[in-house]
Amino acid sequence: MVRSVAERAFPSIRHVLEEFGDMMILTGKTIWSALRPPYPYGGEFVSQFLFALRLVWFPLLVSTVAINYGAPGLQAGDFLTLFGALDRLGGFFVLAAIREIGPLITSIVVAGVAGTAITADLGARKVREELDALQVLGVDPVKNLVVPRFLALMVVTGLFDIYALLFGIFGGILAALSFGQPLGPFWGTLFANASVTDLWGSVLKTTIFGAIVAIVCCYKGMSASGGAEGVGRAVNEAVVISFLGIGAFNYVFTQTLLATHPNILVIK
Repeated sequence: MVRSVAERAFPSIRHVLEEFGDMMILTGKTIWSALRPPYPYGGEFVSQFLFALRLVWFPLLVSTVAINYGAPGLQAGDFLTLFGALDRLGGFFVLAAIREIGPLITSIVVAGVAGTAITADLGARKVREELDALQVLGVDPVKNLVVPRFLALMVVTGLFDIYALLFGIFGGILAALSFGQPLGPFWGTLFANASVTDLWGSVLKTTIFGAIVAIVCCYKGMSASGGAEGVGRAVNEAVVISFLGIGAFNYVFTQTLLATHPNILVIK
């Protein structure tokens, strides 16, 4: 019985490791193609940037305000009220919105909206054999298709993080007002605990999240097979793997940032 379970599990583990290796190879090829001239993807980069911008801005706005107001805002407010420390809500939002919720919500919305569109687009091209036709014509799919999407998602995700932080703090303001708390203490503890490290760390982390989403979605799209059903399966797998990659990298990045900048561990 143990042997049969191991035999069934081994191919799955092998498949996961092979896909991870292929994604790492695609990442290396993408970075190298992005740095090596020529640069024929300017128009495609702008197109993908505007495409993601148009799709993501409103879902991100709604998600950021609702989640920051509902989860850390109201629930942390209830908890802090027990200790008579509702004025610390602003400092809490540095930990919640700026360091964690803003980057995570941004990357999740980008993966769920723009990432799935990229996977479906490339997957449809793959099953129609357009990617093979490009290679026959001497056109590099990585440089002309993957690189502009990779750069566009990195840039747009980093910019959207700032957008999410602003509306996330707005959710905190709504929470403070709902408890009848004046905004002076909220702003005071917010600025007392916020630092430049928090801001650049948040933006850098979210930018790398965008790179992870782009690589995963491009890889799954370009490896899709089996017609429309295969494209749909690739889209589902791309979202799941993107979320897993974001969660794993978030752990590593957060631990590294806290270890190298212990001053942000001090709550004022």
